[in-house]
Amino acid sequence: MTTIRLYMTMSLDGYVTGPQDSPDNPMGIGGFRLFNWLDRRNDPGPSGQVYAEAMATRALISGRRTYELANRWQGDHHDGVPIFVLTHDVPDDPPPGSVRYVTDVRECAAQARAAAGDGEVMVHGAGAAQALLRAGQLDELELHVVPVLLGQGRRLFDHLPPEHINLDPIRRLTTPQTEDLPHQVTHLRYRIHHP
Repeated sequence: MTTIRLYMTMSLDGYVTGPQDSPDNPMGIGGFRLFNWLDRRNDPGPSGQVYAEAMATRALISGRRTYELANRWQGDHHDGVPIFVLTHDVPDDPPPGSVRYVTDVRECAAQARAAAGDGEVMVHGAGAAQALLRAGQLDELELHVVPVLLGQGRRLFDHLPPEHINLDPIRRLTTPQTEDLPHQVTHLRYRIHHP
């Protein structure tokens, strides 16, 4: 079965953006520091490995808010893969490129799995992750944890139900800190247990 995996960079205190995120400042105040580890995306080490795996996914599910704040990725997130935008309301204007709007979370997951075939599906956005998790459609979490405390912003797991969700750790990769690339990050992958 095709794996649907969340890829999300977050602060140690659980924020995926800084405060006051907007179309003009999509990561909020101080939020872009969460992505400094991408300076290492072309390195042969852990960050390069994780980035290459993300770019090898064959479909993408995004929340509408993330999609809009990312300037719709100009209709192509990577390599022309199908993009399924989970939204409450379908916009009147036709979607660009390989984008499809979907209002039902289970249907969104089914379409993304079908599009990915024997590949994997990437998920972006806290809202999409929470909706997929509540529906039992999110299989794994790939969390890029940056050693910074933002203190405010948008949290990844703010609106989950009170039931416990059990996770199995699959791997942990940590980038070495060097003088020329001081941006350290720990990549954590978990498998989700669904009841």
